[in-house]
Amino acid sequence: MHLPSLSLAALLSCGLPAMAEAPRVATDITPVQSLVARVMQGAGEADVIVRPGMSPHGYAMRPSEARALEQADLVIWIGADLTPWMEHAIETLAGDAAVITLLDNPETHTLPTRTGARFEAHDHGHDHEDQAHDEHDHDEHDHDGHDDHAHDDHDAHEHDDHDHDGHDDHDGHDDHDHDDHAHDHDGTDPHAWLDPQNGERWLGLIAAELSVLDPENAALYTANAEEARAELAALNSDIAEQLAPLGDRPFLVFHDAYQYFETRFGVTAGGAVSLSDASEPGPARLAELRTLVDEENIVCAFAEPQFNTAILENVFAGDLRIGQLDPLGLDHPVGPGLYPALLRDMADAMTDCLSDPG
Repeated sequence: MHLPSLSLAALLSCGLPAMAEAPRVATDITPVQSLVARVMQGAGEADVIVRPGMSPHGYAMRPSEARALEQADLVIWIGADLTPWMEHAIETLAGDAAVITLLDNPETHTLPTRTGARFEAHDHGHDHEDQAHDEHDHDEHDHDGHDDHAHDDHDAHEHDDHDHDGHDDHDGHDDHDHDDHAHDHDGTDPHAWLDPQNGERWLGLIAAELSVLDPENAALYTANAEEARAELAALNSDIAEQLAPLGDRPFLVFHDAYQYFETRFGVTAGGAVSLSDASEPGPARLAELRTLVDEENIVCAFAEPQFNTAILENVFAGDLRIGQLDPLGLDHPVGPGLYPALLRDMADAMTDCLSDPG
């Protein structure tokens, strides 16, 4: 009799119950939560601090989000280049937790922040030494990318719904002072999750650390991570094939969040309307962009759902097609499927906006 084949992760998660309570994990943004949730499938779930639809660059935590940090055994975040406000919160609320700062991990492929309205063309023929990561043995990971906090259990006292170091509840990101929170545009571009090969690397890192904290579920974490890495590798190949015909068609973005995606897949952003998430472009910048549109025959500009991008319609309507890129996957449920879905959505949005009409 033929029996349907099941993956190791499915057998571990369905055939046997998890042998121990999974660690409490807090993540900064939904794409990171998605990667962690994929590794933890069958054992537990991970919290996300920045609510869907909100910009991570400037954010005020709700009391429930502060509690999630305080109760965490493990905090996984991109780093202070993306969420500078979160660094102090981790120190004060999650002092006993293990912390993985993904941008600091030596396996993470990072890029410098770009400046100016126009972007220089990147080298799409770069040699990916990182391709060797497929042979990397994550069981022997040295955890260089995380801070060595003690893994001791800590008591999490309950928080009343009061202000945590100024992190009041709020309904919209436009209400707080972005100038105090805008990320540093002189260092590392923090949007590294938009390179799916970084996502692949991080899956192994996440599984390794979870296995340290929860050795009874280590086999499940490792199997989940390996399956997810294979899924992302296949998606990477699909997107590369899909976008290959569009590499010579430059476009505008609302703010400079997509350099990793551009570099990985050989597409070209000519410039950004707003360099910082907080800044309104001045007349000189808009004039420079108009010149760029004419000189480079740009036909498309991309808005973002996290920001008021009406300026694109006001300045470029009639001259450019207006598409939308969402680096945080707002249209998808928070969970393991969000990360691959947002990458697919970005590829489809670029295809729709950059392809010849007809």
